[in-house]
Amino acid sequence: MERNLALVALFAALIAALGLIPKFTLGFGVPITAQSLGIMLCGTVLGSRRGAMAVLLFLLLLALGLPLLAGGRGGLGLFVSPSAGFLIGWPVAAFVTGLVVEKWRGASLAVVAGIASVIGGILVLYVFGVAGLAVTLKKSGYEAALLVVAFVPGDIVKAVLAGVITAALAKARPQSVLSRA
Repeated sequence: MERNLALVALFAALIAALGLIPKFTLGFGVPITAQSLGIMLCGTVLGSRRGAMAVLLFLLLLALGLPLLAGGRGGLGLFVSPSAGFLIGWPVAAFVTGLVVEKWRGASLAVVAGIASVIGGILVLYVFGVAGLAVTLKKSGYEAALLVVAFVPGDIVKAVLAGVITAALAKARPQSVLSRA
């Protein structure tokens, strides 16, 4: 129990630390950050439940006003901004990513974690992000989907990195990859 709590807190801190990498804000108000890599790693390393809990802890701290998002942003206002859909989708993305890694045992961990990151950390997350953009920017679903196309190349790189990092961690310390425990 204590180990699980420590790992959840550690991965919430990892997401916050990835926010220190400078952001690049697109014209419609949603920044490209390294924090989505943290969301993917929460799922691939911690698994579905613990990964989602780490993200929920991060979001709670964010809602309380801690400036943990890239660029030093924090507070409840973020949950009604163009980024809201992505933020709301983060715990679901981590959960789905972790669930894929937990259930799919047939291929190498690097491949599974990379594909799981694409499924959960990109596809599932974009469903929430597009919905949030459509609502906050008053655009159609199609128009909002076109806006997120700019994120795809960077997110694919992050998914590959999540696969490689997870596999390297499993090789160095197999017991630390809880999604495969």
